[in-house]
Amino acid sequence: MLPNSRVGGAAEAGRVVGLGTIAREWGRIGVTGFGGPPAHILLLRRLCVERRQWLTPEEFEDGIAATNLLPGPASTQLAVFTAWRLRGLPGALVGGACFIGPGLVLILALSVLFLAGDPPLWVLGAAAGAGAAVPAVAVQAATSLVPASFGRMGRARSARARWVGYALAGAAAAVLTGPWLVLVLIAAGLTEIAVRRRHGGRGRPAGPPNGPAPDGRSGGSGPGGGPGGRAAGLPLAGSLALGGLGGLGAVAWVAFKVGALSYGGGFVIIPLMRDDAVHRYHWMTDGQFLNAVALGQVTPGPVVHTVAVVGYAAAGIAGGLLAAVVAFAPSFLFVILGGRHFDRLRADRRVQDFLTGAGSAVIGAIAGSALPLAAALGYGWQWGVLAGALLWLVLARRGVVLALLAAGAAGVLAAAVGLPPA
Repeated sequence: MLPNSRVGGAAEAGRVVGLGTIAREWGRIGVTGFGGPPAHILLLRRLCVERRQWLTPEEFEDGIAATNLLPGPASTQLAVFTAWRLRGLPGALVGGACFIGPGLVLILALSVLFLAGDPPLWVLGAAAGAGAAVPAVAVQAATSLVPASFGRMGRARSARARWVGYALAGAAAAVLTGPWLVLVLIAAGLTEIAVRRRHGGRGRPAGPPNGPAPDGRSGGSGPGGGPGGRAAGLPLAGSLALGGLGGLGAVAWVAFKVGALSYGGGFVIIPLMRDDAVHRYHWMTDGQFLNAVALGQVTPGPVVHTVAVVGYAAAGIAGGLLAAVVAFAPSFLFVILGGRHFDRLRADRRVQDFLTGAGSAVIGAIAGSALPLAAALGYGWQWGVLAGALLWLVLARRGVVLALLAAGAAGVLAAAVGLPPA
């Protein structure tokens, strides 16, 4: 258990961890953290538990469970939370910024190169190749989440039928509803709460309420109340207040959805962003959006950095920085303002039920996003790259970063021999 979710760890043992140390160590993870949340969690555990012994194994595992109750990027929240446990508010701000900063700088630099008005031929080829593999990454992300999510739903036939229904609804929403996908996710969570309340909780799998959610997270909502917090009303109000402004207001709204409303984290941000970036605001072409997703996968740090590429396409460096600040701000606020209440939130059955339903829809949405992403491929040779990526990622279950780098190399080779976009 988190000891009343107080700032603790090394500080409670009488050892004060300097902000310079936090900046250096969290910055190192930000530079070397290729591979997404699993790699970030491993690096944070090695640092905080094994090497420096700032936190006990139990404190760290409880930190994972607590931060995973929140929407948004899970590994970023864990980085902020562990730094908060060591030095409170200053530690959270310094640790989180140093964890996010290196990948953000790199992805903005690559955005300048890949989204240039007249990029070199090899860049066009690399972008087309890596982009061709992105639908396979979506399929791999979805299939890897199915076993835990299906088990979380319970063994009853009716529960498994609901799981299929939620997943199909999420897939259809990813293809058809664009920015309103979040409403489908919230509806799935609220429906599951209602069903389980009506049946007195029957159908829940045995065990404590902090079992793994579909994405390896523990489930949850924001610290602002019941399941889904106040998020249900935000898409409508926010889209009118910010999305209707256009320009930087629209960038801020898209980034806010990524940071505060993306239940399930990770790849669910793709269908949330695509409709806005490509079809509603026309900041990017489908091909450029595929490139943005690929860049978010091959750079260190959280995958949510993809939103900075979208912001750059909309309004240059200022747009990229604004998108990053808005997308990551909820992670800081959730931990700083809600950290003391995480234990109570973890014990709330409604929260667990909400994530059970919403998480199933998330998996469908991630899988469904592969369809419009694949439909955006414009060259025949890209389908061969996609087929190879599917074999590598889904059947062989090998690494995403290597798959995207190989696909990019294939694109460079295709451009060199005169295939389009040469």
